[in-house]
Amino acid sequence: MEKLKINIVIAGRTYPLSVNNTKEEEGMRKAANAINRLISMYEENYAVSDKQDVLAMCALQFASKAEISSIEKDSTNREVVNKINELTQLVDSHLQ
Repeated sequence: MEKLKINIVIAGRTYPLSVNNTKEEEGMRKAANAINRLISMYEENYAVSDKQDVLAMCALQFASKAEISSIEKDSTNREVVNKINELTQLVDSHLQ
């Protein structure tokens, strides 16, 4: 399969990338847009003069959201497993 060549602009710099398909392209473009919006927000609301600092804050925000989501998912999975175990015990006790 031939890769698609695209250009993504982040913080005013263009990055040539290769993607596997149009869905991957759409994901990359949406991610770049989200990063650029966050950069603008940081530059407008905080006294940040260095793009490196802004990009580090963006990376931290996106990574922390992913980690928080993972933690919440793990917690939800544990709750579901506990409920299934409780129901299994309840059914078992009624069958005996």
